[in-house]
Amino acid sequence: MTSSDAWSTPPATALLVLADGRVIEGRGLGAVGQAVGEICFNTAMTGYQEILTDPSYSGQIVTFTFPHVGNVGTNEEDIETVNMAADSGIRGTVLAAEITEPANYRASKHFDQWLKARGIIGISGVDTRALTALIREEGVPNAVIAHNPDGQFDVAALKERAAAWPGLEGMDLAKDASTAQTHPWSETAWNWETGYGTAGASEFKVVAIDFGVKRNILRLLSEAGCEVIVLPATASADDVFSHNPDGVFLSNGPGDPAATGAYAISTIRDVIEKGIPTFGICLGHQMLALALGGKTMKMHQGHHGANHPVFDHTTGKVEITSMNHGFAVDAASLPEDVEQTHVSLFDGSNCGLRHRSKPVFSVQYHPEASPGPRDSQYLFERFTTLMRAQNAA
Repeated sequence: MTSSDAWSTPPATALLVLADGRVIEGRGLGAVGQAVGEICFNTAMTGYQEILTDPSYSGQIVTFTFPHVGNVGTNEEDIETVNMAADSGIRGTVLAAEITEPANYRASKHFDQWLKARGIIGISGVDTRALTALIREEGVPNAVIAHNPDGQFDVAALKERAAAWPGLEGMDLAKDASTAQTHPWSETAWNWETGYGTAGASEFKVVAIDFGVKRNILRLLSEAGCEVIVLPATASADDVFSHNPDGVFLSNGPGDPAATGAYAISTIRDVIEKGIPTFGICLGHQMLALALGGKTMKMHQGHHGANHPVFDHTTGKVEITSMNHGFAVDAASLPEDVEQTHVSLFDGSNCGLRHRSKPVFSVQYHPEASPGPRDSQYLFERFTTLMRAQNAA
């Protein structure tokens, strides 16, 4: 090596090419190739494996604002997608620092190896603070993330692809994130000494409509005494009623709720009309709002993180919550028989609703966390209380 080589900058092995033509260089990691998606940022300080297996991130490139990602490795337990055989739907990830060797007793695989196995493209060496500021000021950009160990890229073609991608508005991604067939769920919450458990006798039967459900939601439903039957996103009302459920759960998921609503709203309306207690989370919250006559809208930057304060009008308390959504319910569009129950203290956006006369409620955030705080897990008890009251009536 010559003295000049020692001072030279190694070629970029990954690029982040924005739809407006800006190009960000970095070091490639994870899978080799290219993918197009919407860039968002997540402010959580931990839980990167749960985040990158959350089906709600389908179609997105996740930027982590916390600089040290990957240092606890990965394992087979901290997985949130139910169907590990399917394409994760996550387009890529953006990191500030390079991945270090794992330093955690639960680690079974290096983060970079795990990304390769999951087919997720990564780029490190990016000023994620500057990228986050850009998103906050200009809104979420569409982009192509590309990784080539040789450092050879057709930048013009990448710019063209990024500019041509239509974005998430109008895109139904739930049917791809959903289960393909009906199946039961019996796993319960994780315990430090014993790991995950198995549900015993149940008090309630709950049909969960899967728009891209997270495992920990299903675990907490089982933990709350529910026998859980998971149905595909395209399930009809007759499919739901055939199980004679005590309650119906509407799951989280990716994409534009208005697009998914084209086939799901009629089912939800029939469930509401039948008077079955119904609980929705995230996309399920948005779908419920649409079924009740409200509207949804694309957000400027979305909410992604584990530190979002929410005010609960029903209790007068503030909860710190975990969020992941790029669309929101337009509170002004809710009809008179629907009450706004929760509101974001960051921007005043709607974070919850309930029907004034029917056993129906939902929240925009994730009470099951994974990752995140557990302030809102009481909502699962609120759901079982509704079902118990309905059964006693």
